[in-house]
Amino acid sequence: MRKLLLASAAMLGAASGIAVAQPAPSQGQLISPANPVTPSSSFDASNAYGQPSTYAGAMKYNPLALPTPGTIVIHLGGKVEVDMDAIWSPYNTTQSGVAGSAKLNPISFGAYMRLYPGIDGMATNGLRYGASVELRENFPGSAAQQTPAIAPAPSGSAYSSGQTVFVRRAFVYVAADNIGLVRLGTTDGVLGLFDNCIFTNQCWDAGSGIFNGGMMQGQDVAGVNPPFVWLSQAGAEYGNVKVTYLSPQFFGFDFGVQYAPGMGNGYGACSPVIPLGGTGGPATNNNNQASSFCNQTTTGIDPTRWYNQVGVGVRWQGSFGPVDAGLFAFYEAASKETFFGPAVNNNLGLAGNRFDNLSFVSAATYIKGNLPFGSLTWAMDYIGGALNGQLAMRPTGGASENAIVTGLTFNNGPLTMGLSLAMIESQGSNSLTHVSQRKEEEIAFGGMYNVAPGLYFAAEYMYMQRHQGGFDFASGANGVGSTGVPGTATWRAGLTRDSRAQGILFATVVNW
Repeated sequence: MRKLLLASAAMLGAASGIAVAQPAPSQGQLISPANPVTPSSSFDASNAYGQPSTYAGAMKYNPLALPTPGTIVIHLGGKVEVDMDAIWSPYNTTQSGVAGSAKLNPISFGAYMRLYPGIDGMATNGLRYGASVELRENFPGSAAQQTPAIAPAPSGSAYSSGQTVFVRRAFVYVAADNIGLVRLGTTDGVLGLFDNCIFTNQCWDAGSGIFNGGMMQGQDVAGVNPPFVWLSQAGAEYGNVKVTYLSPQFFGFDFGVQYAPGMGNGYGACSPVIPLGGTGGPATNNNNQASSFCNQTTTGIDPTRWYNQVGVGVRWQGSFGPVDAGLFAFYEAASKETFFGPAVNNNLGLAGNRFDNLSFVSAATYIKGNLPFGSLTWAMDYIGGALNGQLAMRPTGGASENAIVTGLTFNNGPLTMGLSLAMIESQGSNSLTHVSQRKEEEIAFGGMYNVAPGLYFAAEYMYMQRHQGGFDFASGANGVGSTGVPGTATWRAGLTRDSRAQGILFATVVNW
């Protein structure tokens, strides 16, 4: 039992990452999904990546520097990635010959960096603690990458001087061998800590993409990308300030619970602000009163806001000879803001101020066989319930969300290959409630090769398609020719234009 408790405490480090069956990254940078987690903070030299009973026999990594009683260990991990993409979509071109039309070059290059400073410490009484920060170069398509409407176009120098670095994660933790771990701050919840990409089959391309907001999706036109609704390692899941608890492991089982008061991160300031796209707040937004635009409001004019987010889950992991397996179940709920005032989004329609409380389940499993010539892993993750897309509330009367992502990963020494398939059903457009629902599919395959410590080459093909009757994905709104009042029986859908895209990616990744 003591061994299990110690291994469990190791799991509860700053990253709590799942080790992948591939050669060791250097200096603690875990090969990670498209939204990389912070570097591993580990306390048990026999299990350097802190994940008990997962991929047994694969964790042959050199141990990280570990704190001893009365000391701290400082980490400075990093990641630099360079991508070469070729992406084809009907929406790469607007109407030819029309003033203001545009056409994208299907070939694009991209590069970005991330830094992961952090510490792990141990008090003289054995208490473990630490802090970690994730710093990122801003996203493709951000304001720094936009070209002014008036020529001349900026040079590469002008683009780079407009770049910013922002905080993606920032948290502290305390842990004890026989109690578990508490994380506080802008950090992953239970789903993110239960799965660092294994259950969702997002581990096979050195962190350069697949479905979780990868660089291929970042380089194409935004409307063609299905959302990563499974939430593990997704910004919508870890981006708000929360407290998360993970228990020690008992006989292969552990559990977790999380709570967040709202959707915001950093400081949840509640002073008067100018709303996006507006010129000022309502008259009640005085300095000594709550603002309707505050991210902590429980009553206001944004019916899409949720608060008091609570999640709880249980996980099991084990090994049976050459076979490793794992599964988890998770439930999350949140209350909706009490609507007061007119709908603020015209696309919501007449019923646009009525949403259901957030309520969904997620369940996942994997089975890994250790073969004489490598290893083969099958994984599947399901999420469903009262949500619409990526952690958004479902409009009242709308269709429930049901989504599955599954795939295979094969590893043999420095070579890792994978295949991922995802299918999503959701309400989609809120104003098409009782009219139609959204269906999305995507498939990707490829792999990576570990050339040298920390250096990876990756290649990937991806195809994506999206459909909803009466919705135009080119404009991101209901189709032209819609009639009647949205949200009522008089509504008739207009033009339907589906979204399709495919592309290939070649990436060079260096982790340290």
